Amino acid sequence: MRIEDDMKRVLVFGAPPKRIVSLVPSDTYSVARLGCVSALVGRTDYCELPPSTASFASFACDVPSVGGTKNPRLEAIFDLSPDLVIANKEENTKSDLEALVARGVKVFVAFPKRAAEGLGHLARLARILHVEREPSVRTLLKSGYEAIREAEAARATRVPLRTFCPIWMDPLMTIHGATFISDMLDLAGAQNVFADRERRYPLAADLGKARALSTDKLAGRDTRYPRVTIAEVVSFAPELVLLPDEPHPFTEADADVFRALAIPAASRGAVVRTGGKDLTWYGAQTVEGLPRLRGLVESCTARFRE
Repeated sequence: MRIEDDMKRVLVFGAPPKRIVSLVPSDTYSVARLGCVSALVGRTDYCELPPSTASFASFACDVPSVGGTKNPRLEAIFDLSPDLVIANKEENTKSDLEALVARGVKVFVAFPKRAAEGLGHLARLARILHVEREPSVRTLLKSGYEAIREAEAARATRVPLRTFCPIWMDPLMTIHGATFISDMLDLAGAQNVFADRERRYPLAADLGKARALSTDKLAGRDTRYPRVTIAEVVSFAPELVLLPDEPHPFTEADADVFRALAIPAASRGAVVRTGGKDLTWYGAQTVEGLPRLRGLVESCTARFRE
């Protein structure tokens, strides 16, 4: 079986991998939801299991952590003799992945920017693990695509809620439209007010205090996570401020900062904290998370449109 990853690298699988190290929490979750948790021999500090599988305490005991997503212990990975490492272009460090490949480790790299792409990746994992014909897996994938179709149909009939969704507080950072989070917001009926705002370099330029580097001088830098000012947030007048608990754990104190602003979201009580996994974890989490996210946005929409 030949399968192409999101880096356009073709990997050949003769048999399903039996020793998997996952460097992506959402992929650890997906592998478990595909019924293959027993194949996991390594994980990150941030990995979790679905409630329907074995307890995390047992999983954490039996499956060792190899560190964080940005700083995995490579020797620990090598010692586990994996026949597959699952990684993500954005979450993991390029030099770490190159070091793994250089030592002959098979590395499958994902980089979905849309919810549908995340489900496509889940389908690829099912094929790699030879479980794509399992009834539970087919039901999982079907449910995911149905959730997206239902969200798209609902979105086509409603005026979206203008939404600010930061991912970091200090410095204040948010998301461009070409991100997985922005697509999830869009499907849920929340219009990302910073969808067209790219990150500028250097920092002073991103904050409007200096001239930005021209495109030809960016050297491939990611421009999808702009650093913005409170003044910019106010100028966009969001109707909803959505504060996820990851990657930055926004607190009530953070929420109070936005509740004090002269924006519609503050005046209507629509500054809301929420779980970040429904916004950021692609694959199996999307199947469960998208309906929850839609429900949250719809409740805020009802409050605002009263």
